[in-house]
Amino acid sequence: MSRLAKTPILLPKGVEIKASKAEVEVKGPKGTVKRNIPEGISVKVEEGQISVQYDEKSGLPKPMYGLHWSLINNAIIGVSTGFEKQLSLIGVGYRAAVKGTVLDLQLGFSHPTQVNIPSEIQVAVEKSTLIKVTGVDKQLVGQFAADVRAKRPPEPYKGKGIRYVDEYVRKKAGKSAKGK
Repeated sequence: MSRLAKTPILLPKGVEIKASKAEVEVKGPKGTVKRNIPEGISVKVEEGQISVQYDEKSGLPKPMYGLHWSLINNAIIGVSTGFEKQLSLIGVGYRAAVKGTVLDLQLGFSHPTQVNIPSEIQVAVEKSTLIKVTGVDKQLVGQFAADVRAKRPPEPYKGKGIRYVDEYVRKKAGKSAKGK
């Protein structure tokens, strides 16, 4: 059983939580997140703390206990501070622009690549090569950033492509000329 899930989650100021039998709704200054809770896991709110309990008789696998504790914790962090991923475009002529609800990418292909932006997240482009993805749902922010990165992942020879700002790309040695 998860050791972290045994500890209570502290509720920051300005965050409200409503827990029913099948759903948890977290409201904060940045937005609202809803999470479904399976049978066998109960959430109790008391005096600025949230405790997640696991019913061993329910037949629910034990790892689900820690998973749902973590999902609730991430929802609380998301509505209070938010989540952010930064992507960097590296390559000659690589650039990005936000046009309404579409992220327009120029990635060295013969055509522009367009990615639809979900309504729950915000995307900002700085200097036309830095993309900032922000939102309250950690899974949505990470998945959108991964989808954008998958359009042109960094290649190992020159390092061109889309990468996370803190990502290190190990470069390979290219062909070496064989002299006679």
